[in-house]
Amino acid sequence: MFISQDNIRLQKHIIGSIIAALFCALFAAVYESFSFGVYSYFMLFAFAIPLLGCSLPYSIIVFRNKNIPDIFSLRLWNSGIAALTVGSVIEGVIEIYGTTNHFVIVYLAAGAVFCVSGLILWVIKNRRSLNNLYSPQNQQS
Repeated sequence: MFISQDNIRLQKHIIGSIIAALFCALFAAVYESFSFGVYSYFMLFAFAIPLLGCSLPYSIIVFRNKNIPDIFSLRLWNSGIAALTVGSVIEGVIEIYGTTNHFVIVYLAAGAVFCVSGLILWVIKNRRSLNNLYSPQNQQS
């Protein structure tokens, strides 16, 4: 079975996102052990963002072995997931501290913009490659 360089790149992203999720879980456990019983759901579930946002979709793409995103789409998507994860951790820290901050919404907005941009770019490139694949010039008689 042939494994392409794109699949290897995605497998590295899967491993990296699992490591990021483990780091978030460890960070939340240590931080909340020193918070005198105060906890935040943003901090508790920050590990789920890289798992559900990167590991799961990338695993599906690797197992299907189709429509692998290009590096620019991956970087946009990963930047969005990173912004969402950091925003969740910071919101958790702020909640545990017992205050509020309205600037955390910037992480949500930036993460959403990056994720949507990466997804749109991936769809456009996939559609273009499918159109080139099935164009009349490529059809043989």
